[in-house]
Amino acid sequence: MPGIITTERLTLRPARASDLEAMHVILSSAHAMAFWSTLPHEKIEETRLWLEGMMATRNDDFIVETKAGLVVGKVGFWADPEIGYILHPDAQGQGYAQEAVSAVIDRAFKDRGLNEATADVDPNNTSSRRLLERLGFVVVGSAKKTYLLGHTWADSLYLRCTPETFTGAKTPWTWRAVQMA
Repeated sequence: MPGIITTERLTLRPARASDLEAMHVILSSAHAMAFWSTLPHEKIEETRLWLEGMMATRNDDFIVETKAGLVVGKVGFWADPEIGYILHPDAQGQGYAQEAVSAVIDRAFKDRGLNEATADVDPNNTSSRRLLERLGFVVVGSAKKTYLLGHTWADSLYLRCTPETFTGAKTPWTWRAVQMA
């Protein structure tokens, strides 16, 4: 059942149609999408389809919203056990990613019984790799030319974390199940 995770500074909640414009700003940003698995969205229709897919699956995939009500990104398991996240460039470097990713993984291990979390990171995305390593992820492999983005191939580092290696949520969080229409 979908739910809401609340941390000290963030609300992680299911996507809704009203998130379209805020998510389009993020998904159309070349900076935000620099290490994503697709090119920046050129048209809002691309973002609408992406958002509709996110709403239809109802996995542990959340919109990241600040306590002030600003949508600043997305975090979650788009497909167990792979975690993914993206933040608006203005929200990067403030600890939001660590707060959100940590809470989602902690919940997956403690409440859902997930026995591992994995990530596929571009080797050039040192910020993301450092974040994951702080949370207890270790590199377990790599591959060349895994994503073709426009005319450029991207490589992958594969990372893995287990409940035993996870360093735990740095801030307290709460979970509340919600009934979706």
